[in-house]
Amino acid sequence: MNLLLVGDIVGDPGRRILSQHLHVIKHQYQIDLAVGNAENAAGGFGVTPKIADELFSMGFDILTSGNHIWDKKEIVDYIRDQPHLLRPANYPDGTPGRGQAVVVLPSGDKVGVLHLMGRVYMPASLDCPFRVGRREVEKLRTETSLILVDMHGEATSEKSAIGWYLDGEVSAVFGTHTHVQTADERILPNGTAFLTDVGMTGPTASVIGVKKEEAITKFLTQMPKKFETATGPAILCGAVVEVDRSSGRATAVHRIRITDP
Repeated sequence: MNLLLVGDIVGDPGRRILSQHLHVIKHQYQIDLAVGNAENAAGGFGVTPKIADELFSMGFDILTSGNHIWDKKEIVDYIRDQPHLLRPANYPDGTPGRGQAVVVLPSGDKVGVLHLMGRVYMPASLDCPFRVGRREVEKLRTETSLILVDMHGEATSEKSAIGWYLDGEVSAVFGTHTHVQTADERILPNGTAFLTDVGMTGPTASVIGVKKEEAITKFLTQMPKKFETATGPAILCGAVVEVDRSSGRATAVHRIRITDP
């Protein structure tokens, strides 16, 4: 079984390159379940119902998010009714939406997707991702051993620690949020695939997706600055994990990196 996670989709450039390549990736890697991180899909900040529906129509089975999930207020009602758009599971009790989902594939296999968010250098007041992660994994394992975790976080140390903490309990822990793909893909000793960050799907001539001139100005002046998504050529970053159906253990992990010509 092959599971795909596409990293932080940023604005129009990210959605455009996905529309060109997602179906090709799914065919090439014989993807059984496709997950995309959509928290930056609407102009770089948040996701709207219309854009979420667009991404689902491209072929994603699950959309994850992160600290920008509430940037577009119209998403609040949508996320209550759409179980396949996830917000981090370690938001406090009572927050709209869900932090995990189980998808039944045409084969009859069940795959669980869990979404967590780190607390190091992150703006939201969240519950402990380790304790919540363990609790939610135990729930998911009552239904399936095939579990993919999107760990949305700033600190590489925190994402690495989550990978080791859940090693052997889930099929893969893939990091998102930094928009920079790392080169440390591996399978941990007890069978969990890990990658610190799967990277960004968005404009290449940018500073992690935003117009480079605006980012440089903010660094030079230290003044507040409203960022806009950059335009132009794009990159598509993601990761695929091959999983043994019977055990839920990863057998291989591959990074994906496609750029516009």
